[in-house]
Amino acid sequence: MARLAIEAGEIRKDYGTLTAVDRLSFTVEAGEAFGLLGPNGAGKSTIMRAICCRSPLTSGSLKVMGLDVACHQRSIREVVGVVPQENNLDPDLNVRENLLVYARYFRLPREVAEERTERLIAFVELEEKRNARIDELSGGMKRRLMIARALLNNPSMLILDEPTTGLDPHVRLAIWDKLRNLRQQGLTILLSTHYMDEAEKLCDRLMIIDHGHILVSGRPRDLIEAHAKRFVLEVRGCQSQPLRTHELGVIAEQHGASHLYFAPTAEQLAPLIGEYEGCETWLRPSNLEDVFMRLTDRGRLT
Repeated sequence: MARLAIEAGEIRKDYGTLTAVDRLSFTVEAGEAFGLLGPNGAGKSTIMRAICCRSPLTSGSLKVMGLDVACHQRSIREVVGVVPQENNLDPDLNVRENLLVYARYFRLPREVAEERTERLIAFVELEEKRNARIDELSGGMKRRLMIARALLNNPSMLILDEPTTGLDPHVRLAIWDKLRNLRQQGLTILLSTHYMDEAEKLCDRLMIIDHGHILVSGRPRDLIEAHAKRFVLEVRGCQSQPLRTHELGVIAEQHGASHLYFAPTAEQLAPLIGEYEGCETWLRPSNLEDVFMRLTDRGRLT
């Protein structure tokens, strides 16, 4: 059995009368890219804060790289790199100085800190900006610098909270390439994101949570086939049309003003297009976003 990077057993977190995480259990294997998905308020950030030893659990057991979060917080912080959602780089320092100063938190010798700083600046492709102040960087450059900073302590696991939120597609793709490179080097990655295509492309496994409970977990492609079949017919602008629920082998659902039909083959869905003259129709392969919407759409009509 592979060594576990994260082992959560019946973890629970209460904030007064609110239970944010309710007896949730899961594992992440060392060297795996694992995704946490869920709507706002689902419990993702609570789980990540517990893993980073920033918020104690109410009950349950949680180990990170074999260390218990209840009694080994310092040791866990030494082997984990964290990229928070918000930029918290020091605006009074330039790119190189941000890394060198952060290295002091890990008591790295000066020569080690300088070597890692230069190597990581090259890795995130900021060589020409090494002396630039933070307010001179684009949003994508700041995120790349945050990743570089999180790698300074040579961590065994990298935790990223929505790493590409608000970035344009080209920058997102560039960051994906960096994360794939780290994954290929054997680094364990824990990723929280609202971008389903990001989770589908980067994660070996993932779990979707809501109201502090696990809805599903598994490999992205397996979840798509299990919960969204292989193809979907999406129909918009069809408010006056009834949802057709009688088609054999087809799952029919209404989401707001849209009708969605899921089936294992495109041939099963093609005849339905003729039933929606004057409406917008798309027949396409199903994806992780379809799974997410089917499982978490709290306002769904069926």
